[in-house]
Amino acid sequence: MGIPFSLPQMFKIVDATAGPVTTNGGVTSDTVSLKNAHKAWIVLQFTQAVGHATVITPRQATDVASATNAVIPAVPIWQNADTAASDTLVAATAAANLTLTNDVKKKQVIFEFDPALFTAGYDCLYFTVSDSSQAANFVSGQFFLLERYQQATPPAAISD
Repeated sequence: MGIPFSLPQMFKIVDATAGPVTTNGGVTSDTVSLKNAHKAWIVLQFTQAVGHATVITPRQATDVASATNAVIPAVPIWQNADTAASDTLVAATAAANLTLTNDVKKKQVIFEFDPALFTAGYDCLYFTVSDSSQAANFVSGQFFLLERYQQATPPAAISD
């Protein structure tokens, strides 16, 4: 018998970007509420067809409109700087953002968040990706939310 674990039953999975989107012009993700989450992760896939030191900056916000937002505290980050060569994630130094290496590679980046460490009154999360000025560079992202109460239909995370 297998381990009684089911990814969709344990985590609310929410698209952060509308599929792969170009980083030409920069990217601002959708915002999710963490009111019902014990923890959250941002999982990003990058295709750097042209080398660029792209900066990923997660932000905390007071609501899903993100009008009032602030920097996050330093959080755990993992990355794989070349997914074509390896499937190994390497822990990076905890930080409030991450800059990708300036090379032509497919990359994976994961940020981990504990909403209890956010500034009081801030319970929403989103991220920005800097302008690569390269139409052939892409990012795709998702939020993985470990819900406080597992249920068949968890509450929406894209509304307050």
